[in-house]
Amino acid sequence: MVDTPAAHPSPRRTVGSSVRIGALAPLSSPGWVEAGRHLLAGLELGVRDVNDSGGVLGRPLELVVRDTAADPRRAAAAVGELAGLGVAALAGEYHSVVARAAATEADALGLPFLCSSAVLDALTDRPTDWVARLAPAQSHGWRIYADFLLDAGHRRIAVAAQPSVYWESGTRILREHLAPRGGSVIELDMGALTPSDVCDALADHGASALLLLTGVPEPAVSLVRSVRGDRRLAGVLMGAPAGQPEFGSWAAQLGEDGAGIPFLRYLPERPGPLGARAGSALGERLGEAPSFVAFEGYDTVTVLADVLSSGEL
Repeated sequence: MVDTPAAHPSPRRTVGSSVRIGALAPLSSPGWVEAGRHLLAGLELGVRDVNDSGGVLGRPLELVVRDTAADPRRAAAAVGELAGLGVAALAGEYHSVVARAAATEADALGLPFLCSSAVLDALTDRPTDWVARLAPAQSHGWRIYADFLLDAGHRRIAVAAQPSVYWESGTRILREHLAPRGGSVIELDMGALTPSDVCDALADHGASALLLLTGVPEPAVSLVRSVRGDRRLAGVLMGAPAGQPEFGSWAAQLGEDGAGIPFLRYLPERPGPLGARAGSALGERLGEAPSFVAFEGYDTVTVLADVLSSGEL
């Protein structure tokens, strides 16, 4: 968490008396709606806190929200629309492939975009001063996850992956990091295999860990249930480097079957005073424990307000 609440700039693009920030989030299917809801809650709380601290040079922040629905073309169109509305900057987005489309359009328009959650290494095809992100790059986090697997004694790793640039990138990062250290990666195509097929493949290959590189709730939920119910796979560790178990719906749908699945969680072990206060307020807004995505949304607004206040945009 950023340690100080932000406030007070002179932004380049404003409308009326407020400083408008375009907010992108997956708020409808096929997007991960739960992630979008947490992201938006964090963005909204950040705006409230900035405004309670005096706003941006005395002017209130205002969010202009657009639903990307996990659709890159829809996101790119939203960026163009928001630029036309005169927003000072863009914030948000959860899905990496969607964020990449938004970043490409923002770069082309010269519109600042601070991405909250997407981790895909290459958000743009070229270096740019218009796009930045809060979350660590995928290559950083997933190498840490690969080291965790190696330290736990896992050398034969299976990945159940859906077709996606994000999952393909993750698989490549894992393979390149594991191979020189005596590990191997077996790819199981969830576009062609059923959960039962995956169980058979795990048993045949002797993999000791299965990583869930899939969307939720399906096929992830069915896959977890199938593996948990297969006696041949009692010793197989399931993992989710993308963080699917972070949200409350995971436990609600899977119960005990969904426990013990390690994932990357972008939060400190113990929050500081600001983190504790923000966490409490986010919990009240959401009606449940906030995910790291909610905190990323909060920090995005805080950082943007600080940058705007410095006159660097």
